[in-house]
Amino acid sequence: NNSVSLSESLFCRYRGFILFLTFLFYTAYHLSRKPISIVKSQLHRNCSTVLQPTDLNITNNATWCDWAPFDQDNYQTLFGVLDNCFLVAYAFGMFFSGIFGERLPLRYYLSFGMLMSGLFTCLFGLGFYWNIHSLGYYGFIQVMNGLMQTTGWPAVVACVGNWFGKGKRGFIMGVWNSHTSVGNILGSLIAGAFVSSAWGMSFIVPGLIIASTGILCFFFLVEKPEDVNCTPPQHHSEQESVETEQDSAHVDQTVNGAICTESTDLVEEHVEAISFCGALSIPGVVEFSLCLLFAKLVSYTFLYWLPLYISNVAHFEAKEAGDMSTLFDVGGIVGGIMAGLVSDYTGGRASTCCVMLLAAAPMLFLYNYIGQRSLGTTIGMLLLCGGLVNGPYALITTAVSADLGTHESLRGNSRALSTVTAIIDGTGSIGAALGPLLAGVISPTGWNNVFYMLISADVLACLFLTRLVYKEVQGWSSNRKRLQELKQICKSVQ
Repeated sequence: NNSVSLSESLFCRYRGFILFLTFLFYTAYHLSRKPISIVKSQLHRNCSTVLQPTDLNITNNATWCDWAPFDQDNYQTLFGVLDNCFLVAYAFGMFFSGIFGERLPLRYYLSFGMLMSGLFTCLFGLGFYWNIHSLGYYGFIQVMNGLMQTTGWPAVVACVGNWFGKGKRGFIMGVWNSHTSVGNILGSLIAGAFVSSAWGMSFIVPGLIIASTGILCFFFLVEKPEDVNCTPPQHHSEQESVETEQDSAHVDQTVNGAICTESTDLVEEHVEAISFCGALSIPGVVEFSLCLLFAKLVSYTFLYWLPLYISNVAHFEAKEAGDMSTLFDVGGIVGGIMAGLVSDYTGGRASTCCVMLLAAAPMLFLYNYIGQRSLGTTIGMLLLCGGLVNGPYALITTAVSADLGTHESLRGNSRALSTVTAIIDGTGSIGAALGPLLAGVISPTGWNNVFYMLISADVLACLFLTRLVYKEVQGWSSNRKRLQELKQICKSVQ
């Protein structure tokens, strides 16, 4: 009994440590992505309102303070090009990242990704000090940074999935997934602190931070419980396990006083990673992937364009607009946690996402029309929209990905987790690339049209979940009938 309690205590300590480390790692990933959205309003601004230096020979009063090549009238399109250099590379690389993540040690893979992400983030900022005005240079840096950033998500979800069973995964991962919003908030505040004086430091400081976390990862990350002689958690319920294991032989072993059930075929399946097509055939992967495509389109449009929207519509300075945009991410933290809690309680991941997405559509409409009337209204609408937009996105990329990556149909092959996560997030990243691109093309015609595009995307995201929602509702109704039958049986016995 003492050995069992010691083993459980050790497991809990390691699990808490891994949760903290992976939270820190992905906070750094998002922290290094945020500066570009803050710096946009500094690269192109209304120079007629800026105090002119006496020793500067000004030829164009409207653009003398802008940073070429973003001093042109098509600056919004150029910003869209920069965003898409990162996001298209990220979406493309994500489909391969999961394959590498399953075949390479996650500790080395994550460390390499964070060090290289730090390098390219710093190189973008050094363009300010090296006086580089080439769109090609900044575009290339964005492409390389996008590819390096794909190392993060499949690896950290795989690590957390290895340590946490299905039990309260929605709530735990909802809290844990706040790293996305925390990273965005810290990235906004750090970038905002330097944007008006020397915008290069808005990139260099976050770049140094993510590189430092890469060094931490190399020395301290523990990938799996088995690496420190801990018993792995249960990834699906007893009912799911019974249904899946009926056709296989079992070997019961006792480890540290706990019974572990293992299929004779399991050992062979652990050796081989799942194929891309095999991962797609897991029930729910395609539906949630397509839903995330449109949910992430909305979320990343806000990530990249919200500070500029606030600056243009509410006439805030660059730093003030960046600080105000963090409220959207604060709402996202609460939304992600609430989505996890509700889906754990109801057992309906798809239904929770669908309800939040449906509620987000009218809220986005209201934010565009009344969101800038007063400071209180702005704060309230940003918090509400952030929660409803980021809640489903957070749930799908964490708890849903972990559920599907450890699905009972895999019969214990936990190596599928990284590939499934990469497929879901890679498909979502296509939407993340499309959103800012469409915003860049549509915004010159008016911000109203951008919001109509976002509302349409939310509705489409719901449509892809209709089959899964129907199955969940059927499951609830059948469970209710069983309960009623049991009550009747109890009454008749009495």
